[in-house]
Amino acid sequence: MSRLARLRAWLKSLAGQVFVLQVIMVLLLIGVAVFETVVQSERDSTDEARARARSVAETFATATGVVKAMDDPDPSAELQPLAEKARKVARVGFIVVTTPQGVRLTHPRPSLIGKKFIGAIGPAQRGQVVVEILDDKDGRFVQAVAPIRQSNGRVVGLASAGLRIGEVPSVVVRQLPLLVGSGVAALLVGVGGTVLVTRRLRRQTRGLEPTELARMYEHHDAVLHAVKEGVVILDGDGRLVLANDEARRLLGLPLDAEGRRVWDIGLETRLAHLLTSGDLVVDKVLPVGDRLLSVNQRATDQNGGPAGSVATLRDATELLVLGDDADAARRRLKLLYEAGDHVGRSLDVTQTAQELADFALARFADFVTIDLAHEVLSGGEPTSGSGMYRAAARGIRDDHPLYPLGTRIHYAAATPHSSGFTSGSAVLVPSLSDSAGWRQQNPELAADVLDYGIHSLITAPLLARGEILGMASYFRSEKPDPFDRDDLALAEELTARAAISLDNARRFTREHALAVTLQRSLLPHALPQQNALEVAHRYLPAQADAGGDWFDIIPLPGARVALVVGDVVGHGLQAAAGMGRLRTAVHNFSALDLPPDELLTHLDELVTRTEPDSSLEAEDDALAGATCLYAIYDPVTRNCSVALAGHPAPFFIGPDRTVQSPDLPVGPPLGLGLGGLPFEATEVHVPEGSDIVLFTDGLIENRTQGIEKGLTTLHHVLAQTPGGPEEICDAIQTTLVPDTPRDDVALMVARTRALSTDNVAEWELEPEPDAVADLRAATSRKLEEWHLGDEAFTTELIISELVTNAIRYSAGTIHVRLIRDISLICEVYDNSSTSPHLRRAATTDEGGRGLYLISQFADHWGVRYTPKGKVLWTEQKISGL
Repeated sequence: MSRLARLRAWLKSLAGQVFVLQVIMVLLLIGVAVFETVVQSERDSTDEARARARSVAETFATATGVVKAMDDPDPSAELQPLAEKARKVARVGFIVVTTPQGVRLTHPRPSLIGKKFIGAIGPAQRGQVVVEILDDKDGRFVQAVAPIRQSNGRVVGLASAGLRIGEVPSVVVRQLPLLVGSGVAALLVGVGGTVLVTRRLRRQTRGLEPTELARMYEHHDAVLHAVKEGVVILDGDGRLVLANDEARRLLGLPLDAEGRRVWDIGLETRLAHLLTSGDLVVDKVLPVGDRLLSVNQRATDQNGGPAGSVATLRDATELLVLGDDADAARRRLKLLYEAGDHVGRSLDVTQTAQELADFALARFADFVTIDLAHEVLSGGEPTSGSGMYRAAARGIRDDHPLYPLGTRIHYAAATPHSSGFTSGSAVLVPSLSDSAGWRQQNPELAADVLDYGIHSLITAPLLARGEILGMASYFRSEKPDPFDRDDLALAEELTARAAISLDNARRFTREHALAVTLQRSLLPHALPQQNALEVAHRYLPAQADAGGDWFDIIPLPGARVALVVGDVVGHGLQAAAGMGRLRTAVHNFSALDLPPDELLTHLDELVTRTEPDSSLEAEDDALAGATCLYAIYDPVTRNCSVALAGHPAPFFIGPDRTVQSPDLPVGPPLGLGLGGLPFEATEVHVPEGSDIVLFTDGLIENRTQGIEKGLTTLHHVLAQTPGGPEEICDAIQTTLVPDTPRDDVALMVARTRALSTDNVAEWELEPEPDAVADLRAATSRKLEEWHLGDEAFTTELIISELVTNAIRYSAGTIHVRLIRDISLICEVYDNSSTSPHLRRAATTDEGGRGLYLISQFADHWGVRYTPKGKVLWTEQKISGL
């Protein structure tokens, strides 16, 4: 037969027909895929061109310098290089900037500058972006027009960008060779698969002899009789067609059982009925003699086969016993898994003990008691002589005779509790009535317990990290069976898991107490003496863990007062220690009498410098950042200067009870390393009798409300609350602070006072030496008026030295201010930024003794700088105050 004839014969076969069908389907799929690829390529190119043109136009319209260039006398000179540079970077055909009327200011072809722009510009003139597709002699292109807006929203120009659709590469087109290649590969695989399957079938079926078929049957029969699972096949009349060796063993069949009816071979009635029913059976367990057999059965005629059924038999006796053990272990694991979800949900020692009692009561015992060492309740380490206190007690009834909560318990030597506490192992007492040692603890109470019906006990130590924290006791009364070894193992595992949760709670309690103690010790215990403000404050630590919130009141020279509120990032001892460091730094910087913005700048540098200096071992001690508010109130001018470092702004309540929160500039939080972002101070005039409310974010943000809602609520409370600072603090705490705050809360309310003009004297002096004598006389008269004549000599000396120094080293008018407060304050203002220094003058020096005399007569003196110069100030104690 020729090759052509063999090919025709093969194509007429089933394999050949399947192959031809495969070729047709593959070619059809390739054609459809190519067509779809071409269509998709054109669509993708258009969409990509539109998106790129719009993006470039909008980006250039909002680019830095474009709006400013539109106001230039010659905008084309500014914009043309920018547009060309942007066009090359963005790889578009053109970027054109026009006036709002459409006159070109830029173009890749400079000769077209000043010409009318071609395209739709109406939407762009109205502030919208328009994208359109146009045609010219070189093909289709896309152009987008975007408005150029000033900061007030007015359109001052238009920016257009465009490119040709054909210049946009299509990802789909690049995939076309891969698609065609995949189709060809699929076709080749189909050809090869068809050839292989044809040859395989020919090898498996051609020339197969009857002996080979018989040998195949023998192999199947050998396997059937070798498996350790009984197989029974019945025909439609209920006769036994086949039973393998395992079935004969399990059922005790006679040798001539095959061919006989099932009812005639001695099977038990239930099994015989099941086998002859032909019903579908899955893992049904039946007793057969001293065995339990698992039976599976199905009919043989479901797919057109002969009538009858086939059943498999498995000896389930041992499996059932193992299954019961497995079920018990599974229940135990499930119970322990559930314990992980129900015990230890809180970090409170008593609550954790109560959770253990509640969980065990619902699933394991009828009565549960938890006794803990006294030190554990307060977060300490248990000792050998620790007294036990009943921390939790639960039962199916509340009238039980067991020790109540809070009872101090001492375990007698022979009791199961003492034995478990000493050995560190759980103790099982199946019958309390037979336990003489248990009765020794309290014979009268033991009799009441037995009369109540409690009859069995398991007591297990709460052992964690080698320390016994207490004892858990499980009692049974309702169920008549006593506790057994399986219950003992379960109680041990349950108690061991609960002990870890208790130890975690104990450790947290200890650290929380230490953090709160440290935090409170670092906060001010008493308010400093000053007359400028009436202050009330609150500090509420978080229930979970104390943080780094703090507040401070610092008297400053000139009867001024600094108010500070801050929040260190984090919780626990690290945050508390960081707070103490920052508070100390604020006190040190305030001693330099710096303005609020400069003080925050120095504080930010300190925090930033602290972090890199921390070694890897001390990394936990490094400050992770903080927020801070620093304000200075001057009772003479009634002005308050405020600077913020990532902190919420204060509220100001006027004498008429109107509430304001000025929009103050907020600098970055401390320690972020953003040295380029400055801090700004804002001066706010605060009338006498106003309230300044400062707080941390824990007051306005919690799990139930965000910051905006918290600020709104605080504003409402301040507007509705009359009274002084204490009443305002109480109202805020009652309304905004939850019972279990998640974050610390620091709150301070300061009511402003003002120094009356009767307590302030001011003079303007020309820089003439003769003015000093007149000033001394005026000072003496004012002191007599204030009934401070005893201070006249000292004050005249101080003022004359300060003014003489100002006349010598500065130029311009000199301002002198005398303030009567809790001390007598002298201030001399001049326009020189040179600071005098205290030094020891030699015997031959003609000068240099002025500041030395001032330091001897004044209690305090110093210098602070102003935008126009400096202020030299002194403070003197007033006799009788």
